[in-house]
Amino acid sequence: MTAIQYIEENKDRFLNELLDLLKIPSVSANSKHQADMVAAAEFIKAKMEIAGVDHAEVCLTDGHPIVYGEKIIDPALPTILVYGHYDVQPADPLELWDSPPFEPVIKNEKIYARGACDDKGQLYMHLKAFEAMMATDSLPCNAKFMIEGEEEIGSNNLETFVINNHEKLACDVILISDTSIIDNDNPSICVGLRGLSYLEVEVTGPNRDLHSGVYGGAVVNPINELCQMIASLHDENGKITIPGFYDKVQQLTSEQREDLARAPFDIEHYKKDLDISDVNGEQGFSTNERTGIRPSLDVNGIWGGYIGEGAKTVLPSKAYAKISSRLVPDQDSDEITYMITNHLKSIAPDYLKVEVTPHHGGSAAAIPTDSKGYLAASSAFEEAWGKKPIPTRDGGSIPIVALFQKELGTDPILMGFGLDEDAIHSPNESYGLFNYFKGIETITHFYKFYSKK
Repeated sequence: MTAIQYIEENKDRFLNELLDLLKIPSVSANSKHQADMVAAAEFIKAKMEIAGVDHAEVCLTDGHPIVYGEKIIDPALPTILVYGHYDVQPADPLELWDSPPFEPVIKNEKIYARGACDDKGQLYMHLKAFEAMMATDSLPCNAKFMIEGEEEIGSNNLETFVINNHEKLACDVILISDTSIIDNDNPSICVGLRGLSYLEVEVTGPNRDLHSGVYGGAVVNPINELCQMIASLHDENGKITIPGFYDKVQQLTSEQREDLARAPFDIEHYKKDLDISDVNGEQGFSTNERTGIRPSLDVNGIWGGYIGEGAKTVLPSKAYAKISSRLVPDQDSDEITYMITNHLKSIAPDYLKVEVTPHHGGSAAAIPTDSKGYLAASSAFEEAWGKKPIPTRDGGSIPIVALFQKELGTDPILMGFGLDEDAIHSPNESYGLFNYFKGIETITHFYKFYSKK
């Protein structure tokens, strides 16, 4: 029996196991789910052991645990390190889900649940591909697994773990499935990710909330002022106005931009899917370029004053905003955070107090398309899907990719199988059954092609 035949014969079990994992509400951002985080880690460890690793362990950190496992069949053979994460985003707002987020359902050939695509469904493909190769005695090289529980909150403890475990994590290539493809007719491999700078700003005016009738028009309103500050962060052409922001932005050649433009993109479908009348962004760049090779700056949340039901005529003491900037290669996350912080303070009127609190961040990453790992991934897609994949750049961030490049000295291969329609981080997140099983098959082909001399 071949690995592909084994996958076909065990489809129902592979699916049911994933559904069991999706039932665990492993929300890393919420402390009330601490026990669920441990349960998810133990679940992964147990499935690794059943699949055939020589050794598996739940490694404690100052935060949520990391699950590690390995199968070394011959130290002289190449070693593939698989990275994934078992933590998920909060499911809020719950009222927008068609079914409970941690009670997975299957409809329209999709699994609906929080974490279905990001990243439980995608990481679990690797365990099942490994199991299929072990069960059919066809594993061609060594395999290691590092599955963390803090990706959705910035992987705060992963860097320490990686730095302290260079020998344990030594490998020839890192395989990650936490990205997407263009669509099921056009497979693709992500060769670039944007970095991230995330911060929170607090603006204070008067020392307490005031009656808007008694003080309105005579005392500064922090919400009004914060809105003006935020509005000034972009000019009329969509460019970010922070001094020095673009100084280190990596410029692509015309040939590189033409290569990325090979990806099919229907602007009308894009607008219809989002129910918008037009796209918007930095002038001189296409939509895909705006989200792939150019940096951005966005307000992720803004609040202050009274936001409850009914009316309360209050002039607020404080206003708040959460701001994130997506970065491109050569931009430094800490440097950009410093720039944004200084700029916000410099443009604030003297009668306001401004406090900026940095949160998590990370560097952008670019993956070469001529490496052994990329070529193996391309061949694996071509064999499983019948088409050569298109290289694409993802607008999202996986900060640990740059960490792996720096600390482990190898370029991760971002071989994801999700779709934009999977609604990751949103209500009704889903993952296609086709993508789940086709992903398992493609991963087995990657091992085969990567192990060839």
